Amino acid sequence: MTRTLEIRNPRTGANDYAITPLPRDALEARCRELRAAQPAWLALGLEGRTKAMLELCDAVDRHYDAIRDALTADTGRYEWSVNEIEGLKGITRMRCATAADALAEVTGNSSDPTLRFKQQYVPYGLVGIISPWNYPLILCMIDAIAALIAGSAVAIKPSEVTPRFIKPFRAAIAEVEHLRDVLDVFEGDGETGAMIVDLTDTLVFTGSVRTGRKVQERAASQFKTVFLELGGSDPAVVLDSAEPDTAAEIIVRGSIENAGQLCCAIERVYVQRGVYDAVCERIVARMKAQQMNIEDIRQGEIGPIIFARQADILREQLADAVAKGATVLTGGKIVEHGGGLWCEPTVLVGVTQDMAVMRDETFGPIVPIMAFDTDDEGVRLANDTEFGLSAAVIGEEAKAIEIGSRINAGGMWINDFDTMGGVGARAEKTAFGSSGLGGTRYGYGGFHRFLRKKAIVIRSKAA
Repeated sequence: MTRTLEIRNPRTGANDYAITPLPRDALEARCRELRAAQPAWLALGLEGRTKAMLELCDAVDRHYDAIRDALTADTGRYEWSVNEIEGLKGITRMRCATAADALAEVTGNSSDPTLRFKQQYVPYGLVGIISPWNYPLILCMIDAIAALIAGSAVAIKPSEVTPRFIKPFRAAIAEVEHLRDVLDVFEGDGETGAMIVDLTDTLVFTGSVRTGRKVQERAASQFKTVFLELGGSDPAVVLDSAEPDTAAEIIVRGSIENAGQLCCAIERVYVQRGVYDAVCERIVARMKAQQMNIEDIRQGEIGPIIFARQADILREQLADAVAKGATVLTGGKIVEHGGGLWCEPTVLVGVTQDMAVMRDETFGPIVPIMAFDTDDEGVRLANDTEFGLSAAVIGEEAKAIEIGSRINAGGMWINDFDTMGGVGARAEKTAFGSSGLGGTRYGYGGFHRFLRKKAIVIRSKAA
């Protein structure tokens, strides 16, 4: 039965787009085609596969405007739509450049001179990817790139919240010989995602803890490995030795990227008492200077709330904080304009650990700040969470590293905050707590999680 899903525009609130998910029999047929083409893709060798991936970058450039415009309509922001396309090309080129080292043959000997082994890498036939709405293009491809280079075919189901980019991106894929046989991107919702779990050999899910748990349970019943990239409530710990202006710049940058709609955004700030007032003052000044892109999509740092339900979550968290005694120093409201929803850049003080804004994932440009006294207290507060995605420590380098080593998070920024883009070619991180499950998507491990390992052990005649 054909289903049609209406899609909301985040700037206008209007349902101005629609998608038609494939019925199960059609999706099954396409997945069989992808799987059937995988041996030939593997037989191209690493050189042939990386050549095709680099050709995808060229094809994306040929469809640049259409992909950018679709992403802009999907998310209501322009600059980060451009950044996503450039990021996709950058990650692809980085992966192609590092693949030979990452996938190099491993051999070894034993204490017995007649016994040796070689490690064979066997890619999964068909990898499934279910990706979220906050970075529609990058997060549908960040794992697909490594899986394809490693030799797998890939079936992707992006979020139904932001599906407009799929058609122009598929047009780019269609221009790349060999790649178009082993990569497809499907429109659909949770029902389609469940089918992707069933039809693939292993799966990467990026999204909420709640949905990730459902994906894990479904896959586990089929004895399938799943890699979960889930939420966060990432802390920043500011030490007395920090320079207040530097600390404020890092925190604001880490809190407002993509209007805070970033799983590794800074969402909780702990400032040591000696610099608390100075840091708060500078954070407030910087947050007041941030502009929402309400009037002009190309102006302002704060885009709209992409997913309407997220606005309700932000309202609930702000109301809970104020009801429990928090003070709003700037912002604090959800603004509606022309049907779109924006969250004002917000700073809260007087917050406590029992507030939802300190315990749950926020996904908005909100900075709650709490003072602490001792190093041990700062570590305890940072670790008082179910999550463990990333964290930042700001202060004298040696002390900040020591504090950071005690915080339970997979990515630890010292005197900075960014995504893993700059070091992701080699640095690896895995999530702590409810922030995820399975091997790293970064570094050489980003290839290896799509490969099963076969040990070929050889007994030779004695010399």
